[in-house]
Amino acid sequence: MKKLIIAALIFTTIAYTACNSSNTHSHEGQTPDTTATISTPSTDHAVTEVKPQFTNVDPQVASALKLVIDQYLHIKNGLAGDNANDAANGGKSMAEALKKLDKNALTPEQQKLYVENEDDLKEHAEHIGKNEGNIEHQREHFAQMSEDIYSLVKAFGGGQPLYQDHCPMYDNNKGALWLSEVKEIKNPYFGGKMSNCGSLNEIIK
Repeated sequence: MKKLIIAALIFTTIAYTACNSSNTHSHEGQTPDTTATISTPSTDHAVTEVKPQFTNVDPQVASALKLVIDQYLHIKNGLAGDNANDAANGGKSMAEALKKLDKNALTPEQQKLYVENEDDLKEHAEHIGKNEGNIEHQREHFAQMSEDIYSLVKAFGGGQPLYQDHCPMYDNNKGALWLSEVKEIKNPYFGGKMSNCGSLNEIIK
């Protein structure tokens, strides 16, 4: 028993150190005409501000995308709270929201970018929706979903400011990003085990 306690303390120390060291990293090499460096009191490094690529998005498409992103945030909050049922509900609602988006209202360039992410998003949403009893499997799909949502938000915007966070430890220290509607770090990959693990890298608005 004593050995288990010591091992747990060692793991916690390593995890804390890894998460803290990630706070010194920021994204660089952004496109000059769409980004600017700003300071934020919630981190100890500069945060990149990203402007969406498209400014001529059809209002109905923008509204439909907002519904998709809202359900993504619902999933994120469920995972951060270790609530697989909430995450599943968000996955089901997101799959339905994706069906209602009218691609014909997009320009050819916009449609190409959207279609590149659409099928993957549907697959991940459906998997998350069907796995109420397996939160780790939900998190695997959420990590991949976050990449697709990030691409869409950078292109079309999110209907509100969104924060791009990064967890350095997920998937055997390969790391994973997620988007959040709040500045405060609430890690969806580890939930209550390491709620504050991660760094804020970008603001998209």
